Amino acid sequence: MHSTLGWTLSDWQRAYKDGASPRALLGELLDALPADDPAWIARLDDDQLSAALDGLERALASVEGDLDRLPLFGVPFAAKDNVDAAGFDTTAGCPAFAYTPTRDATVIAHLRAAGAVLIGKTNLDQFATGLVGTRSPYGAVPNAFKPEVVSGGSSSGSASVVARGLVPFALGTDTAGSGRVPAGLNNLVGLKPTRGWFSLRGVVPACQSLDCVSVFALTLNDAADVAEVLGQYDPMDAFCRPAPEALPAHAPALRRPGPLRRLAIPERPEFFGDTQAEGAWNAALAQWRTLAPDGVELVPMDFEPLLALASLLYDGPWVAERHAAVAPFLASHAEAMDPTVRQIIAGADRFTATDTFLAQYRREEIVRQMDILLADIDGLMVPTAPTAPTIAAVNADPVTLNSQLGTYTNFVNLADLSALAIPAGFRADGLPFGVTLISGAWKDRSLQALARRWLNAHPAPLGATDRPRPSEAASPKPDVPMVQVAVVGAHLSGMPLNHQLTERSARLLEQTTSAPAYRLYALPNTTPPKPGLQRVAQNGASVILEVWELPAAAFGSFVDLVPAPLGIGSVELADGRWVNGFICEGLAIAGARDVTEYGGWRAFVKAGAEE
Repeated sequence: MHSTLGWTLSDWQRAYKDGASPRALLGELLDALPADDPAWIARLDDDQLSAALDGLERALASVEGDLDRLPLFGVPFAAKDNVDAAGFDTTAGCPAFAYTPTRDATVIAHLRAAGAVLIGKTNLDQFATGLVGTRSPYGAVPNAFKPEVVSGGSSSGSASVVARGLVPFALGTDTAGSGRVPAGLNNLVGLKPTRGWFSLRGVVPACQSLDCVSVFALTLNDAADVAEVLGQYDPMDAFCRPAPEALPAHAPALRRPGPLRRLAIPERPEFFGDTQAEGAWNAALAQWRTLAPDGVELVPMDFEPLLALASLLYDGPWVAERHAAVAPFLASHAEAMDPTVRQIIAGADRFTATDTFLAQYRREEIVRQMDILLADIDGLMVPTAPTAPTIAAVNADPVTLNSQLGTYTNFVNLADLSALAIPAGFRADGLPFGVTLISGAWKDRSLQALARRWLNAHPAPLGATDRPRPSEAASPKPDVPMVQVAVVGAHLSGMPLNHQLTERSARLLEQTTSAPAYRLYALPNTTPPKPGLQRVAQNGASVILEVWELPAAAFGSFVDLVPAPLGIGSVELADGRWVNGFICEGLAIAGARDVTEYGGWRAFVKAGAEE
């Protein structure tokens, strides 16, 4: 087997920095791919590989050989065959539908611009309609662990090639769970972004108002790095959204910024008689409750509103949106379609325009009900796939078993939520088990932060390879731009003005001290009482303070509340860092009481209260 099996992005990057040749590594990889593999619909041929390598050489020359400017240089990846890529036909899993795109989908263009090499297009449930991976004339894609079990769909091929370590990442799409269910069934990370974060231009629609391009990867680090490459606003895509400068401070906890500490879990989880999945879920819950450093509070809740929302996707007029995507083709080539897919999409005829509006109203009602129900909940945690049926069982009952797989995925895009599927151990029968973390739109990186804690505490092998999971490093980027500020007085936790921070969705990062270069003074005639912090050249001391983080968009309004003689400047911390912080005009110190000996404002206030 080829030497790059199971390599992560960092492995590929390290190899090239050590002098490895893309021609040698990619050539070896392509030569080693099995000839008869239902996960692939098309693969790079020799001429295409030569053209890709020539392009890499030009790209490297354009950055003067600086590999850091091409973060995905020479890294192979795969893409679901409903995503356009120049040089490959797009079939959407239906040969009669095939066409030859003249340009890359925006997401493919971003990856190629970063140096990545598309080595093939992958199989899928036809027209991305299904969660099983069996609805394709190119063949059913088997599970990477047990070939008699489904791989999950519709992004079946993309999950399979990543799980087997053939490529470090692959693109899928996700409307109802197609970027998550295959991840759960194949021991992968499946990143389902906020709708509109990644461009859909050049992607064959399923339900275009709900569709997302998704990322499968062996590690969370890799999924996150790829997401940063893909997450560029595309003004030419009507469904693309620019990331907000700040999330709403007064929204339900699910939709406002901050870490995920309280997660709702299904009060009565449904596993459809699959005791193996139920046992794996219960084992995972026990481990999550003790997750270091502070555990995670799991709150059992009634998921009925979410399940009611999920039912609208296939039992309501959103199926007509699938019809809108392929209506001309269905009218002229119905016989060329998979029978189950054709039956589902043709079912759109039973809905009227009135039904569509009524369903939209119902969705808004359920989402509002959900927000009220989850007012103090930071996120959700659910089984990614509540069962793992065999291919034979799905062929015997294709609709029912498919619907079961979507129990905890179908509602997510309808509710404008972000989601991250991650490995969570193995069932007693050896199949992988996964959970999905869910939160509000644009909280993708908060999900990643929590997932890192879990994966580092409970590392599993990479996909279906034997390679151990590397440490998942912390992401340097928050969900929205943030600003840190050091507070020393009335804005400390529990103090009278702390609400000015919390009402702006600020969160406490740490309690620490200043560098030993400051004096603290009790300012006279201030309401509520406030101190002044001043840096001094001699006789300085360390002063207890707190470092808070708040959205950059809210920082200006916070500064507007700071009265003279106070101001916001730079404060040096004990470890040498400099952060924004409260400082005081020198003139205000005249006549003020020096309270540095108390070590901090809280101790001084307490001492005054006890006198």
